[in-house]
Amino acid sequence: MSETRMADYALLADQIASWLRFQMEQAGTSRLVLGLSGGIDSAVACALSTMAAGPSRVIAAIMPIHSRPEDLRDAELVASAFEVVPRVVDLVPAHDALVAAMPGDDASGLEDANVDPARQATRRQLALANIKPRLRMTSLYFLANRYNGLVVGTGNKTELAIGYFTKYGDGGVDVLPLGDLDKTAVRGLARALGVPEQVITKAPSAGLWEGQTDEAEIGVTYDELDRVLASFASGEDKESLDPGTMERISALVGASEHKRRAIPVFRRDTVDVMPRQ
Repeated sequence: MSETRMADYALLADQIASWLRFQMEQAGTSRLVLGLSGGIDSAVACALSTMAAGPSRVIAAIMPIHSRPEDLRDAELVASAFEVVPRVVDLVPAHDALVAAMPGDDASGLEDANVDPARQATRRQLALANIKPRLRMTSLYFLANRYNGLVVGTGNKTELAIGYFTKYGDGGVDVLPLGDLDKTAVRGLARALGVPEQVITKAPSAGLWEGQTDEAEIGVTYDELDRVLASFASGEDKESLDPGTMERISALVGASEHKRRAIPVFRRDTVDVMPRQ
């Protein structure tokens, strides 16, 4: 990275850290709370949080749920790099108890005869996968409530745009310091902040199931995502992009709109303008 780009990212880091301090002051909180996954986004969020509040005022929770051992090691490496004491919260018992308490696939009255078996299997996998980020969200808010903190989200602009987050899971946060940075910018910021290189270069994964990677699940690389989303925003460079890729990303943006909207609230004064059935 050139010295100019490094200086640009250093300035950006200072700006985000100042913004985080302002958010703490506005909320009257004394700590920042985040989950450390061993991935690049949470590593950058951790580094920025330590800049904003100081390492002793950052609660970095490592929350394994049948997680890969290498993710735990990388999360501990990040905590060490930024002098944060990692707090390991083993959520395996809570996860397994919740899954066991749910109705089984053969529960009477819950059959869906109109859905083919493959689609049902996909739905089940997604339902199970989303339990993990929602349990982590609950844990982070316990820590934030207990120790007077703000929950710091790790979502970036690219993921927010296509809805690649779990509603009321990793999407349930107080502040999003990376929300206006695409994945390309997050990588640049990571290097400027001194995130360990093995964390920067590892394949991004939410660890939702064995062998899961973000890019394989999305079906598009982050580099392609950033280029296409930038073209949507500017209206330029569309001729050089693959039409199929653009169509897929456009569909992802549209299908996830509900995640970015405020919760719909019934208003009595709109009854007369609602369409009749």
